[in-house]
Amino acid sequence: MIKFIDPDHPFYRPLWIRLLIILFCAVWTAVEFYGGQVMWGTIFLVVTAYAGASLLVFYRPKEESQSKGETTGETTGDTTDGTN
Repeated sequence: MIKFIDPDHPFYRPLWIRLLIILFCAVWTAVEFYGGQVMWGTIFLVVTAYAGASLLVFYRPKEESQSKGETTGETTGDTTDGTN
């Protein structure tokens, strides 16, 4: 499934980056409404709400070992029966 924002990406791990993205979207929404562009203001309002929901409300950071693939054995190439 294609995501507009992939919260599992390591770029979104720091809180200040997630807050900065949401703040930028909110400021741009205000600029569009202030300029009288109701359609673009509404579009960016939806983008701001989506970014806030995915980066703050529903954000669950992955464990470091899961992001490297160590739990699935993909990086080692070992099999469970001991044969290679």
